[in-house]
Amino acid sequence: MDLGLIAYGPACELQHRLVDARKTHRIPDVLLLCEHPHVITMGRNARPEHLLASRRLLKQMNVELHSSDRGGDVTYHGPGQIVAYPIFDLAEQIRDVRWYVDRLEEVMIRTTADFGVDASRICGQHGVWIQTATGHEKIGALGVHMSRWVTSHGIAYNVSTDLQKFDLLVPCGIADKKVTSLERLLGQRIAMDQVKERLVTHFGGVFSRWLEKIKPEHLIGTLESPHEAIAGTTASV
Repeated sequence: MDLGLIAYGPACELQHRLVDARKTHRIPDVLLLCEHPHVITMGRNARPEHLLASRRLLKQMNVELHSSDRGGDVTYHGPGQIVAYPIFDLAEQIRDVRWYVDRLEEVMIRTTADFGVDASRICGQHGVWIQTATGHEKIGALGVHMSRWVTSHGIAYNVSTDLQKFDLLVPCGIADKKVTSLERLLGQRIAMDQVKERLVTHFGGVFSRWLEKIKPEHLIGTLESPHEAIAGTTASV
């Protein structure tokens, strides 16, 4: 489901509903795509000192602040950043958190490669990184949550993100490394739909799933009816 631009709170509420439906097998695996208005989220392991701006300043800048049940520290979401929320049942794949995190990183690595840029992992630090003349810069972050092996939250991939907003925090709690975007690396504008298409393709390849578009009203109808179910393997609506 491509939600377009959606506030962080409603996106989390939708994830919770989908997770409950996935646990009861009323829906197959679902991949949500969206962008968020300016928001800073504090993960379960977030340290208060990693938020560098006051609540007053954030309000003046029209940046929301949310706590989140995802793993990880503090991060920023905003327009120009593709956020992908997989609602996957790992009990039907591999019950291994490290494997899942590695697969999410692989999706972002392959997507970046499609645009002629080499991305990689850094030992001991989650996410996807670009080696530059001044050191490693992060292009993709991740933070996940699992409940009975059903996943939620996911990845944030910078396409044309306002990178100055990351000055309001210590991204992911890593003070000595910068954040970058695909457009900054390439020095040109990139269509979001083009990047989304590549990202979805690699989700299918990395997780060995056939992705099918489903009408949003069909999915919402399933959530509202306890007796209706969507047949399939993995859905990208």
